[in-house]
Parts: sequence; C-alpha cells; structure tokens
Amino acid sequence: MKKTLIAVALAATSALAIPAAFAQNAPADNGGWFVNGNVGRTAIDQGPYDNGHDTGYALNGGYRWALAPNFSLGGEVGYNDLGNIRAKNIFNSQSVIAPGKSQLHGWTAGANAHLDLSPNWYLSGRAGLYSWTGHGMSNDVNPVNKSLSDNSWYSGVGVGYNITSNLSVGLNYDYFDAKKHNVDLSTDMVSASAEYRF
Repeated sequence: MKKTLIAVALAATSALAIPAAFAQNAPADNGGWFVNGNVGRTAIDQGPYDNGHDTGYALNGGYRWALAPNFSLGGEVGYNDLGNIRAKNIFNSQSVIAPGKSQLHGWTAGANAHLDLSPNWYLSGRAGLYSWTGHGMSNDVNPVNKSLSDNSWYSGVGVGYNITSNLSVGLNYDYFDAKKHNVDLSTDMVSASAEYRF
C-alpha cells in the first residue's frame, strides 16, 4: 500500500510539473484558480450496505494550467462527506435495528482536467489520493461495527456547461475507494456541481 501511495504522489507531482513547463506557451483563457462544490446521491453496492444510499457532498479547490485552447490540466485538494448508509438485514433486506449505519468522509488530493467541447460544453476528469475515515459493519457471518481510517484513491468524470467564462454547472460521477479489515465502504456518488473560476 505504501508503494502505491508513493507512486500516486509521484504521478500527481509529475502531472503538476508538466503543465507548468508548457503553460507559458499556451493560451491562458481556460487556466487559473477554481473552487467547486457538488451535492448528490451516494451509494454502496456491496456487503451489508448493498444497494443502500444517502446524500453526500464534496468541496474542492485548485489550479489548472492551459495546455491548449480547449484543454487544461491541474491539481486539486478537497473534502467530502459521503453520508450515512444503513446496513440491511440479509434475510429480508429491511433496515437493521441495531445501529449499523456507515460513515465515510475524507480529504482528496489529485489531478483535475477540463476538455472544452465548445465554448459552453466541457468534459472533466479527476483522480488522486483519498485519505479517509469511516466506520461500518464488516462483511462477516457475524458482522462487527468497526472504526477505520486509511489512504486509498478516488476518480471521477463529468460533463458541464459554462454559464459565463467564470461560472459553470455540471453532472458528475465519482468513485471513492475505502476498504480495510473486511469492511468495504467504497462509495459511488452521482452529483450536480457548480464551479467558479477566478
């Protein structure tokens, strides 16, 4: 795991260094500082939380370098809270009476890219390191509620619409990997987002 984290850190550092080398020759109209936030539906599709869902949110900020008139690449950091999903009874799929809700939240650091398809429409992508904390039920015959934390990864894609040169809205799909000691809190999030560029 430590080797994987070192590799992700080196890849993220390289992704930030390469744009800096080329940014001075590329147009600056699609680069710069940004902040964004998204709210949406989170879901876990395995173990005692199979098909469970809740509401989650994420806040991010960072900087992108313009590498071409329609493409920018940069780095981002952020925080997310992916909600509380109730464990299901394996016999009848009803909520378990005992307190068995999942909890997952954490910090992200990674690369962020934008590809403009037209002056208004764009595709986005992101990936990087996910430092998470959570608690949840183990996927055992006799489940145990455990509190955990670890480092893993996240990734996502989206499509958006530029309302102005500084403001956009979008739809996104993100995946946050969070597994440890037979507890799998890995969560999908489908969300609506808004971004402001300085």
